[in-house]
Parts: sequence; structure tokens; C-alpha cells
Amino acid sequence: ALASLIWKIDYREIKMKDSINASQFNIGSRMSMRSIDSGGSGGRMQAQIFTLVGTYRGQVVAIQKINKKSVDLTRNLRKEFKALRDLKHDNINPFVGACVDPPNIAIVSEYCSRGSLQDILENDEINLDNMFRAALVGDILKGMIYIHNSSFKSHGNLKSSNCVVDSRWVLKITGFGLTNLKEGAKKDINEIGEHAFYQNMLWTAPELLRMSNPPLAGTQKGDIYSFGIILYEIALRNGPYGQSIYTPYEIVERLKNPPDPLRPIRPLVSSLHEVDTPEYYTAALQTCWNESPEARPDFKEVRVKLKEMQKGMKSNIFDNMIKIMEKYANNLESIVEERTGLLIEEKKKTDQLLNSMLPKSVANTLKRGAKVDAEAFEGVTIYFSDIVGFTKLSSESTPWQVIDLLNDLYTVFDSTIKNYDAYKVETIGDAYMLVSGLPIRNGDRHAAEIASASIHLLEEINRFEIRHKPGEQLRLRIGIHSGPVCAGVVGLTMPRYCLFGDTVNTASRMESNGQPQRIHCSPTCRALLVKIGGYDIEERGLVAMKGKGEVLTYWINGQDPSYKRESVVSAPDIQPESVKNEPAFEIKAKDTSAEENVGVGETIELKHEPIVTVDGTGKTHEPQKAWGTAKPSPMPSIEEPTSETQISLPSTEVPPNTPEQTGNSETGNGKAKVDDVDETKQKHKKKKKKKKKKKKKK
Repeated sequence: ALASLIWKIDYREIKMKDSINASQFNIGSRMSMRSIDSGGSGGRMQAQIFTLVGTYRGQVVAIQKINKKSVDLTRNLRKEFKALRDLKHDNINPFVGACVDPPNIAIVSEYCSRGSLQDILENDEINLDNMFRAALVGDILKGMIYIHNSSFKSHGNLKSSNCVVDSRWVLKITGFGLTNLKEGAKKDINEIGEHAFYQNMLWTAPELLRMSNPPLAGTQKGDIYSFGIILYEIALRNGPYGQSIYTPYEIVERLKNPPDPLRPIRPLVSSLHEVDTPEYYTAALQTCWNESPEARPDFKEVRVKLKEMQKGMKSNIFDNMIKIMEKYANNLESIVEERTGLLIEEKKKTDQLLNSMLPKSVANTLKRGAKVDAEAFEGVTIYFSDIVGFTKLSSESTPWQVIDLLNDLYTVFDSTIKNYDAYKVETIGDAYMLVSGLPIRNGDRHAAEIASASIHLLEEINRFEIRHKPGEQLRLRIGIHSGPVCAGVVGLTMPRYCLFGDTVNTASRMESNGQPQRIHCSPTCRALLVKIGGYDIEERGLVAMKGKGEVLTYWINGQDPSYKRESVVSAPDIQPESVKNEPAFEIKAKDTSAEENVGVGETIELKHEPIVTVDGTGKTHEPQKAWGTAKPSPMPSIEEPTSETQISLPSTEVPPNTPEQTGNSETGNGKAKVDDVDETKQKHKKKKKKKKKKKKKK
């Protein structure tokens, strides 16, 4: 039987794998990792030592290299090889064979895909509940009882890195036996470093450390001591000595020569109370690491002491493993769910940042990887503004004060324009540029959006305070113009959404030729505002502009109070037709036929009777607040709704007898004359009187 050498493996038959496909073999990247940290013994390692992995005759195997130049195949060594190969137990890692031909001398054993117990304890993503801990401790006890009853008698090097876990979460003991092969192969302190050299001794019993030539096979009482250290490691999951203030070298020296023999150095038991460790568990591990070897129990006695851990567990190990696997899967699901939530939150932050740099529709197109083509827009309104006297103010301030000033000011501006359908194109120094009507078209509403936003910004600048110059008031110069533009994304690095066309130049000219604290308006923009109604517009006169000649321009002095928005709401009379999900409302105008006898110069009061309607969702809504007192300027006509689910919007057509049609009923400030309106009514009365006289004659 000894001559058959069935344990012998030709190293050339092993196919080494530099990296293992985890999906194929269900293995992680960790295996037998050892802590090598310059801090306490419980610290994580800075360098990881991985077991070599390969395949031998279709089986995935772990390869442990032996640091020897040659092997003398004595009869005792052959007996050890055969005895180790004959060991069959669920909690003993199977010995596959050995390579004894120099220079490749190695021990080959079955590969366990979950790594070592030390790997699992150091992996914070694996949640170890009571059942998990009980299963691991129970497997170690069964395996060690089997070894102590076998021909090997003892392990000699029991520690968490020599307890490996297979794919079914069954713990198996490895790293014992073959003392004749390992003799003289131990790495010295110069090869692996002082820290790693003494770190590997933290599981060794004190009486063995004090021997000059301790037995390689160890002792049974020494294994009990090592098991006590592993129990502590399982409970605290922070290394063999937890957060010790001593280095591994200092711990080993204190184990060999304790300063106080009555109180030898051991891991801190007080740390176990912080993690709610049961008393029977603490008592068992303290008994295991007793200073006197004779006072330590054997593994069968320890199993009795820890019997309460197995309470409620099934005798069939496979059923327990299935339960553990289910719990592990649930734990994995919770980890995936948590990570997915974090990913979604980060995506929201990224989207929010992107949407603050580009229009939302353009940003969505870029995220899909599509090209953003340049697009022509027939009608938009552009806003330009700058701070009057900014150069002088900057020269009197430090750079940090200027940055704080602009940041405070533009923060106020940004929060204000959120209430309007306007997009901030850019800011260059003290210049601020807005546009409405792109990238989503809004009919003629863009002029009203920019005009209302401009009035709102002037109100905000009046309340704005300069931090480093209290009491000094900023003055804003605003120019707006309506017309066609072409827009598109320019550049790859820090792409920008840019506008091109003569409309941009004209809007800039309107701003540069304006006056402080006034809104300078072009004729095309004024025409749209008159068409919408509700704005106080004053003719400025002819203004000479570079490249444009003399242009008749206007000032915007005010607006209907209801146009101002403090929050995101739709302004009256200028809502887009695409708003389908907003609450529907109707406005019925009071019959004004009885107001024909209003005197010249009197104020006409238009009262509207709101009614409650039902929108497309079937929900009722409170009445919309109607406008209050109106000025004598003609208001847009109110169309009758076709159904309750339709939003009634004011007509953009100019009503009869308005300044646009008559051509002679507009004053210098953009308001219709009440005298002209009343003259039209008086003519209408005279015609009625003439008809009555004709009837009497007949």
C-alpha cells in the first residue's frame, strides 16, 4: 500500500490559475488572508497573502508551497501521507496529495470557495447571527474531536486562517499533520517581517511559546488554548486580541514572561460585554485559555459547555446550511437594496447638477448618448442686465468680497427666475443673461415671462444688501428684445448651450443703451406685450444704436399685480396650451352692457365670477381668484370653455376698438385713453336716439 504512492502528484499536471472566475467556481478573491498591520493585533492587514489556486484533473485545488529544497521520503513521511489521505470527515478539509519533486514542493488540498474563517470574520458585509456563529463553532468542535481521536492526536497550528469554509458554508479544519514534511520549512522573521512573524503566534499556547523546541504537532491542551482565542475572535470580529494596545511582538513577549503571573495577558473580556456575548460563552473561552494546561477542558467538555448555542438548530447539517444560506441571501438582498438606494441618490445628485448646467431636455438627450442638433426658434425673448458702476465697486472691494457679492446677488436672481418659464443662459462677471421660449416653445408667452421676471428682479435688487458695504444700493440696467435665434450645444469639455443670431446682439444693445433701474424694451417685444395686455409701457423715443441706426424703444414701468409670482404658479392669461394636468378653471366676465354710461375719466371695474369646475382627474377645485380692479386699458377677451375639462385661456387676438386696431388710441405711456373709449360709446348712443326718432315719425 505504501509503494502505490497514490498521494503523489506531478506538479506539471496542475494548471495554475492567476485569476479565478468567481461566477464559474463561486469563489471570491480572498483566501487565507493574514493581518499585517503595524497597529494593534486586531488591525486589518496592509498586505494580503493569497493561497495559490489551480485545477488538478478537473478539481479546483489549493496549493500550499513548502519552503524546502528537497524532501526525503522516509517511511514515517509516507505513513503520514497515507493517513492524511485516509481521513474522511465532513469537517476535515480533504487532502488531495503532495508534490515532492524539487523545486516544486507543495501540499495540495481541496479548495474551499468561501475562504478562511478569518476572511469571513473580517468581511463586514457578511452578517453573522447566532445561528451562523453556532454552526461555525459546532463545525470546529466536531473537526477537532475527530482529529484528537485520530492517529494525529493534535493539530498543532489551530487558528482562524486554518479553518476554511466551502460553498455550502461548512467549516473544515486544515493545516495539520505532515510534521516531517514541514520540519525545517518554517519561514523566518527576515522573510515575512517581524509583525507577520509574531502575528502568527497569537493563537499559540504560552507553555509552547516558552519551549526552545516545541513539538511541531503541538499538544491537545495547546489546541484547546487556540480554540479559546478563536471563540474570542468569532464573538468580537476584531482579530485574536481585539483592540489591544500592544503590538504582536509585545503580546508574545508578555505571554512568554508575564509581568504578573497571577494575571497573565489575555484578550480583553470586557469587550465581549459590549456585543452582548452570553455568559456561558464567555466562561467557556476563559476556561479554554487558562494559564494551567491541566485546568483546560478537552473538546468534548467544551461542547457540553457550549451546548446552549446549538439550541433550536436541526441535527441535519444540510438543513442548517440551507437556513444559513437563506439568511445570507436575505442579507445580500438588503445590501443590494441599500447600495441601489445609494446609487439612485448619487444619480439624482448628478442629474441635478447636469440640469443646472444645461436645459433639462438637452441634458436628457445627452444622457441618452444622442447628438443635440442645432435648432432654430422663431420667437424668443432675451434678457440682458448688468450692474451699474460695477467696475468702481470692484476696485473698492477685495476679490473675495466681489465673489461674495456676485454669489449673493445671483443666488437671489436664480431663486427668483425659478418662478418663471425662463432659462439662465450664462453669467459673465456682472452680466446676467436669460431667455424664454426655448428649448421648449411657449407661443408668445416668452415676452410676458421675461417682462414679469425683469420687474420682479428690479424689486429684488431694491431689497438687496451688500454685505461689505451696508447701506449702499446696487442699481441694475436691463434690456430685453424678442426675435428669432438658433440654439445648440457647443463643445465637448464643459459643453454649453449657446444662442446665436441678431436677436442676441439687439438684446445686448438694449441693455447697454438703457438706464439704471429701468427695463429697456424693443418694439417687437413691446408689440407682444401689448397683445397680451396688463403691462404699463412708456414710449422712450428714438435711440441711436450701434449697427441699428435710430430705433424707437420703450420703458416697461409695471404690470398687473397678479402677474408677479412668489412661487411656481402659472401667470394669468399666458398659460401654454400644453398644461393639461393643472386644475381647470373658468372665468365668466360680468356683462358690461350696463356700464355704457360711465363718465369720462372714471375707473371701470371689471368683476369676474369664478366657478368651481372638475378637471380631467375627476377632482373638484376651488375657484381661481379673479382679477380685481382693472385699469381702463382694454383687457383680453374671455373665451367660453368648450367643456369642464378644458382650461379657458384669454384670447391673444386684439379686441375691437383697441389701440392696435384704431391706431390713434394709444398714449405715450402705452395706455388707452379713457376719453376715446367714452367718445365711441357716446356715438353709439346718438345712433340709438336717431333710430328711435325715425320710428316715431313713421
